[in-house]
Amino acid sequence: MGETEYRNVRLTEEAYQRLKSRKQEGESFSDTVERIAGERSLLDLAGILSDEEAEEMREAIDERETQSRARLDRFTEQLDS
Repeated sequence: MGETEYRNVRLTEEAYQRLKSRKQEGESFSDTVERIAGERSLLDLAGILSDEEAEEMREAIDERETQSRARLDRFTEQLDS
């Protein structure tokens, strides 16, 4: 592998602080930029489901939430008795 090339990049103070806040321990700023640049946006997922599929997913999520609430209520009742 050849030598690493370096580039200077100008950032506003706000942009620098935002980048710094995303930097993980032991990570260089270059590492941070590469990690963030490789992340996918939720917008990348737009349109992958049909309206029908999206509605089925919403219904399944609602059902799981209802079941979870019911289990939590039963557990709370057991603790109270």
